[in-house]
Amino acid sequence: MSLEYFIARRYLFSKKRINFITIISIISIIGVTIGVAAMIIVLSVFNGFNSKVTSLLVAFDPHIRIESKSSTQLSDYKTLEEKIKNFDVKASSPFTLNKGLASTQDITKAIYIKGIDEKKYGEVSGLEQSTVLGELNLQNKGDIGGIVLGRTLAGELRSLEGDTVTLVSTVGLEKSLTQFVEPLTKKFIVRGIFESDNKEYDSKYAFISLANSQELFDLGGNVNGVDIRLNDIKSSEGVKEELMQELGNEYNILTWYDLHADFYSLMNIERWTSFSILSLIIVVVSFNILTSLTMTVIEKKRDIGILKAMGATEKMIKRIFLYEGITVGLIGMVVGSLLGLLTILGQIEFNFYKLDPLRYAVDSLPVELRLMDFIAVPLAAFLLCFLASVYPAYKAAKSDPIKSIRWE
Repeated sequence: MSLEYFIARRYLFSKKRINFITIISIISIIGVTIGVAAMIIVLSVFNGFNSKVTSLLVAFDPHIRIESKSSTQLSDYKTLEEKIKNFDVKASSPFTLNKGLASTQDITKAIYIKGIDEKKYGEVSGLEQSTVLGELNLQNKGDIGGIVLGRTLAGELRSLEGDTVTLVSTVGLEKSLTQFVEPLTKKFIVRGIFESDNKEYDSKYAFISLANSQELFDLGGNVNGVDIRLNDIKSSEGVKEELMQELGNEYNILTWYDLHADFYSLMNIERWTSFSILSLIIVVVSFNILTSLTMTVIEKKRDIGILKAMGATEKMIKRIFLYEGITVGLIGMVVGSLLGLLTILGQIEFNFYKLDPLRYAVDSLPVELRLMDFIAVPLAAFLLCFLASVYPAYKAAKSDPIKSIRWE
């Protein structure tokens, strides 16, 4: 143990009496501890929500979606599917996606109608696994097609498995208004009801066969795009870049992140806003450290003069007061990190912070540990504590030993 650290520790913890400076130092340690713990816990909660939301979205959304850039339809999608097989692609499936009306007796609701190839779509989406009533069967029975509804949508339409739903095409509606012809409609039997834990899908989406959708929306043999599932979702951005180079500029290529870019941007803003607000705790604490060390320099002015008279250099005096600030930062960052870790592990193990499952997709607050949070947050706190120590240490080092000895 160096002489400088020994003296710094004596100033912090070995005082004969508890004075105002000691109280400020203790408050500083507690403040750093609370600040570090709070930031780690909040970031872990954001990590948990981010991962949970991503898992829910990706369960239904593709890893990559390819659409035409010049129009809403793709005519050469089969050729496109052949080209993308050369990449890190697990499966692909064409789709149509259009707005329409769903009607049952006296209830009519505007919804999104997605046409899919049920033989392929199960490989790019979790629709089949999320079907809680009935089955994913979109085949026609005579002139009546099969349809799968979201659970909330089925409740709003008062439809159960085996009931009939009439879909009205927006294309047909436009023609009926201008040409006095009947809108394009088709009857469907509810073959299944899915629950995705995503309110957007559960309340607004219905799935029908690709052929029925092409007929209902007058698409001919065209589709609106191709959904792709990769072997590894983490390679989405890399595969996107490769596809852009291979396919050129005539296609619009979107990753799962791009499909919900606004939502993720909002989450990032909330994350950094919370981080910035909680950082103010440590900023305020750093001013406490600055104050306590400055007062310690004034109180120990005679000691500093004696040390200099005995041969202590300016660097040694600087290190004494830097070590005080560093010690406060180290204790706060270590204890705060441990407190944050124990809180997060407790939530993972015991779920002591519950959520209402009727209002949320989870029954308890989701948290996720990330190593970077336990590195970045404590280091940031330590850096602020160190910077707060620089000025008092410099002031102590530059004091005149003669005047310091005469201080008392």
